[in-house]
Amino acid sequence: MKHPLALALAVALGTGLVACSQTDASTQSADAQAADSQGDAAVADSNPFFTESPLPLHFPRFDQIKDSHFGPAFDRGMADQLKEVEAIAANPEEPTFDNTIIALEKSGEILSRTASVFFSLVGADTNDARKAIQEEYAPKLSAHSDAISLNPELFARIQKLYDSRDSLGLDPEGVRLIERYHTDFVRAGAKLSDADKTRLKEINGELASLGTTFSQNVLAEVNDSAIVVDDVAMLEGLSEQAITAAAEAAKSRGMEGKWVIALQNTTGQPPNTYLENRELRERIHKASVARGSRGNQWDNTAIVSKVLKLRAEKAGMLGYPTYAAYVLADETAQTPQAVNDMLHKLAPPAVANAKREAAKLQAMIDKEQAAKGEPSFKLEPWDWAYYSEKVRQAEYNFDENQLKPYFEMKNVLENGVFYAANQLYGLSFKQRTDLPVYHEDVTVYDVFDKDGSQQGIFIFDPYQRESKRGGAWMNSYVDQSGLTGNLPVVANHLNIPEPAEGKPTLMTWDEVTTMFHEFGHALHGLFSDVEYPYFSGTSVPRDFVEFPSQVNEMWSDWPSVLANYAKHYQTGEAMPKELLDKVLASAQFNQGFATTEYLGAAMLDQSWHQLDADAIPAADKVMDFEAKAMVANGTDFAPVPPRYRTPYFSHIMGGYAAGYYAYIWSEVLDANTVAWIKDNGGLTRENGDHFRASLLSQGGSKDALQLFRDFTGHEPRIEPLLERRGLNAPVADDAKAPDAPKPAN
Repeated sequence: MKHPLALALAVALGTGLVACSQTDASTQSADAQAADSQGDAAVADSNPFFTESPLPLHFPRFDQIKDSHFGPAFDRGMADQLKEVEAIAANPEEPTFDNTIIALEKSGEILSRTASVFFSLVGADTNDARKAIQEEYAPKLSAHSDAISLNPELFARIQKLYDSRDSLGLDPEGVRLIERYHTDFVRAGAKLSDADKTRLKEINGELASLGTTFSQNVLAEVNDSAIVVDDVAMLEGLSEQAITAAAEAAKSRGMEGKWVIALQNTTGQPPNTYLENRELRERIHKASVARGSRGNQWDNTAIVSKVLKLRAEKAGMLGYPTYAAYVLADETAQTPQAVNDMLHKLAPPAVANAKREAAKLQAMIDKEQAAKGEPSFKLEPWDWAYYSEKVRQAEYNFDENQLKPYFEMKNVLENGVFYAANQLYGLSFKQRTDLPVYHEDVTVYDVFDKDGSQQGIFIFDPYQRESKRGGAWMNSYVDQSGLTGNLPVVANHLNIPEPAEGKPTLMTWDEVTTMFHEFGHALHGLFSDVEYPYFSGTSVPRDFVEFPSQVNEMWSDWPSVLANYAKHYQTGEAMPKELLDKVLASAQFNQGFATTEYLGAAMLDQSWHQLDADAIPAADKVMDFEAKAMVANGTDFAPVPPRYRTPYFSHIMGGYAAGYYAYIWSEVLDANTVAWIKDNGGLTRENGDHFRASLLSQGGSKDALQLFRDFTGHEPRIEPLLERRGLNAPVADDAKAPDAPKPAN
């Protein structure tokens, strides 16, 4: 089960607590869902959340779960846990580790089971009923979390244990558990006055509701902003498979004879890499960047303004000057200044590199237009992906479409991702079809350790669909713990476009590396070997959690791994060596763009959350502030917009608020670790065992940076990252970013 305070995070994220039968709730008709609401007593008696699942490793009973089960399960789960917590707080005996901390760790079983499934399904396969439940229960769950963390008698017991923690005879993990509970309760407001606690509860409840609305608006905007194309000729450049998929998407929307290009949640849209029609590329880009700020019913600007004001108020109540200072105090970065220093060190070389890349693209545009006898035009954001692919072809003599036939999805998973895990850690995998799943796209695998014992269960959900949020993520349904005896059940979710029926799923290189990345998170959960649920798996600081997953990306192009899975889906022939060499040689291609678009978003996140409360703009000034922030941060390079704009920046409205920097912060650790692995023999069982024992298995049971030091034997260094991204070239003065960490309002 999860620590009770983790519920607040799940509510904010609208995801799993971190990511089919004939009556599967995700495919029920509206009439069937309405029928589910009848016969409450019968539903309660058969509620699958009220008892532990009897399936292997307590795998969720998706075939029995109905939407009507969630509300009663949440109600009973919260009521039961509050009774358990009240009994702990009112215990007349002196507080002990067992009667207070362990008792808290064991509390809330029904609530934990319900929340882990519900928030996972809200992210992976939502529907109107689940949206309504989320809206209703987001503030209730927030209030429940507050009722625990702001209980004065409970905190008094934790404080006593904290004050005497070094004399209790506990092992280091037990001492750390007391320290973490104490920190969490203090950060949740346990030391505030009664009046401030009342106000904090109001803030938390409102933030939970606003976060839910924001996430639902983002999904609605993605679906509503899809581009409808009337003439197939406009799709020239797309593959036959992509065009067929666009026709199927239109048909599913009742627009037979048209083509629909669905949007992803990032600013950049993959079809723009291939579409020859510049007008259509522009339409796609402008539709993408307008999401959430169009003045319609899904406009998120007012929510952004309100959320930021509430967060700033909360931070002030808890003794911090800004929300960023509050968040970062409990991360490995510790201070906004540390984050600013790193980001402002990276921004100038990234932008300078992007400008060099832009010059090449402009030269390509000029050359092509001259050859056609037509006037040239200025490089715009909707041109970048299209012409960078042309430059890639010119410089490396290959394009992405040459790679895709070698990256059939299941083959990449089983003979690439799983193969690397076998070579490095000795894991083996076996698909099973006897367990119920929530959607027909889902595949389930047993995971076995090198000695043949079961290590856990892995769930794979690869395809994009309208009921699924954008991006890629991992979540846990069952957390490993020595205290409970549970083994992990974890899931990976991707957003790969589903091909037409009977066609193979051929992946881009970016989708391949994303699959390896997400499985790195899965390994973090699968290898967990801790005593207490609080520390299980990925329960580490936000700016550390991406580190193991980024390390796992290194195996995607490791020669022996790539050779094992990069095989033509029709002939089985291995990818030609010359094509493989070009893939490896182009590793730093377009890194100026990739780093700049990421930093644009990461620095925007800090700009928002380092604002004083009275400087936060009203809704009608949100986009103006964003523009000023980009200028102040030195990332305002028009052809390279930020990876996310504020109204659809789901990360910072959820669990990565003031924490989107975590990806690059973690990549510093990742680049150091990859260098260490390469220096010590690469893909060897010895290296895998060392990484597993010293870091992956430890969860949050030790200080995060100490885990890094335990593995590498040294402090983090930024040089490996600069070299990897090609950012170690001299920077011209005009490309340097200003020192100011945030703009004036």
